[in-house]
Amino acid sequence: MSNNEKKFSQELPFPAGAPRDLKISFEFFPPKTEKMAETLWSSIQRLEPLQPRFVSVTYGAGGSTRERTHATVVRILKETSLTPAAHLTCVNATKEEVDAVAQDYWQAGVRNIVALRGDPPDGETAYQPHPGGYDYAVDLVEGLKRIADFDISVAAYPEGHPQASTIDSDIENLKRKIDAGADRAITQYFFGAEPFLRFMDRVRNAGIEAPIVPGILPVQNFSQVVKFSDMSGTSVPAWMAELFEGLDDDPETRKLVAATAAAEQCRQLHVHGITEFHFYTLNRADLTYAIAHILGLRPENITGDGEDSVE
Repeated sequence: MSNNEKKFSQELPFPAGAPRDLKISFEFFPPKTEKMAETLWSSIQRLEPLQPRFVSVTYGAGGSTRERTHATVVRILKETSLTPAAHLTCVNATKEEVDAVAQDYWQAGVRNIVALRGDPPDGETAYQPHPGGYDYAVDLVEGLKRIADFDISVAAYPEGHPQASTIDSDIENLKRKIDAGADRAITQYFFGAEPFLRFMDRVRNAGIEAPIVPGILPVQNFSQVVKFSDMSGTSVPAWMAELFEGLDDDPETRKLVAATAAAEQCRQLHVHGITEFHFYTLNRADLTYAIAHILGLRPENITGDGEDSVE
């Protein structure tokens, strides 16, 4: 091998085949219609061979998708090899009602929960704890741990929760959730590497040692992402607007740009020692599958129980 070839091979961020230290997970949402159900299950089947650590299923605002979330989680458990993680919130339910849902999950064989405060019901702008319910996510984590030894993930916000008074107070709240028994935090999406790296400096300085998994959003519709980011307090950098400029009517090129941008984001984070990523799939597999492929994950070299497994 020539010196130039050696230099090139050393600079490759991800070697051919599956990086042994790379772990991934996916998020889905429960379908509202039969057609959406077909899209979801097609996506699940496409992504299943990548063997994610778990797949989470969201819970609608105000608990509006409780039954559909439960049905989707149980179906994943029964019909696939995947480990489902059910989102559970404090909104619109008493402690007894939330506990009953958690107990149903445990009895069905579900061991993973994503514990969240939750968004206000449709039509309401401010969060109000339900009378007799769990007030906040930290209370929900404590309640779940009293019920059973769930594996619990909680939310983290690299740029601060939009309703937090300061980023430091938001990190203090994260620490309370971890101290209450949460096993890890999964972040709100962000763009580039800097927001997460700055956040991690603050998190570790606050004494939080639990895993913090970056949430990665492959951008399928840039204008929609801008609108949602305005509501969630996520910064959309100018360079991202430039990437998608002129592509409103060019979905195929948008997909190529989206996959490249997300893979580059993961590469930047990996350089700084980040080895686990949680992908917000929006129930569509193509972009997430392409990004995983760019990162070096292949179904044929991460299946089975031999030494080639990413685990």
